[in-house]
Amino acid sequence: MAAFARLLECLLWSARKEQEAEEEEEEGRRTHDGPRSLLDAPRCFQRPHGGAAASWGLRFGASAVQGWRAHMEDAHCAWLALPGLPPGWAFFAVLDGHGGARAALFGARHLPGHVFEALGTAPDEPEGVRGALRRAFLNADARLRALWPRGEPGGSTAVALLVSPRFLYLAHCGDSRAMLSRAGAVAFSTEDHRPLRPRERERIHNAGGTIRRRRLEGSLAVSRALGDFAYKEAPGRPPELQLVSAEPEVTALARQAEDEFMLLASDGVWDAMSGAALARLVASRLCLGLAPELLCAQLLDTCLCKGSLDNMTCVLVCFPGAPRPCEEAIRKELALDAALGRRVSELYSSPQEPPSLNTVFRTLASEDIPDLPPGGGLYCKVAVIAEAYSRLCQASGGRWQKGPNGARKPTGTHSNSSLDLEA
Repeated sequence: MAAFARLLECLLWSARKEQEAEEEEEEGRRTHDGPRSLLDAPRCFQRPHGGAAASWGLRFGASAVQGWRAHMEDAHCAWLALPGLPPGWAFFAVLDGHGGARAALFGARHLPGHVFEALGTAPDEPEGVRGALRRAFLNADARLRALWPRGEPGGSTAVALLVSPRFLYLAHCGDSRAMLSRAGAVAFSTEDHRPLRPRERERIHNAGGTIRRRRLEGSLAVSRALGDFAYKEAPGRPPELQLVSAEPEVTALARQAEDEFMLLASDGVWDAMSGAALARLVASRLCLGLAPELLCAQLLDTCLCKGSLDNMTCVLVCFPGAPRPCEEAIRKELALDAALGRRVSELYSSPQEPPSLNTVFRTLASEDIPDLPPGGGLYCKVAVIAEAYSRLCQASGGRWQKGPNGARKPTGTHSNSSLDLEA
């Protein structure tokens, strides 16, 4: 894991410095998020977890990673059974805080309760449920406002999936997204709430707001969120018609036998990969028999490798029609890992002095390697490459390290946390 983290640090160094430069340029200009400093190295630790409701064929996995951000502001929740409702109902949500984690943590803890209360014991599908989800978001926002000191900044986007035996309900506000894979293709995905979307722009202008640099009041990048109460002060206007609204956009999708999985994720995931690429990657990992929670962890690792500098959280919900383990896919994956291990060994032993791990990765990236994971490519195999390189370093009893004067010198000990990753 340490080798993996150091390789990430080196691969993304230029992207991190570029973003820091952009933040320095904006210093002194009032922004909603304030300073968003990046760490010197990414925090890659994850606690993947999951569960299953075998009686109706539902499985889920979830994981989160802080990444390069100085603070973790994401949160999520998962309920495989809902109080007062028969089996077959479930609820999942991902929340992405800005200006602090408080709104996201509040949503993860209390939004489900507002949903259960609004649904009651005999929800009318689908229109009654859609209305209940809208009320639940607005009620949760009102409760948060009552608890929050006046004028305190910050808010959270949210995307939620409510599963019933007949429908899939998606409720979202902001730029956390959901995507449904059905019969091997993306059948639906949510659309971010940005100030320049026509309906959002009309509401903002009617409430007396402005849009500058594609942001609300030149500051906030999303137009719907929990919290952000400084943008909810327009007199005489209901909560859903303020500059920022907590009213979710709700979609009801009739369930089909071909439904495979739903992915909910904060925007850091979508920054790194498209919905189509994520769908291909998830399907390919399910064919390997990977548990949903371990799949989520691998997905976040891949997004880190592909350049995401944000906090990331994902929840994967698998339906009975999800891809099943395939012996041929498993055989190819094992052969790919073995081939990568052999190639790393060749690269490590061919020069007079061993190349850096970063050099090994970049060499592999320039080669035509068959059967790489669709959607993720070689980035999905960074951990395999780093582990193979680490084993070679340990087996050699030493490594080459660049000294302060630029000359390379051998050392007799090895530590994963001090791998030389010079470009």
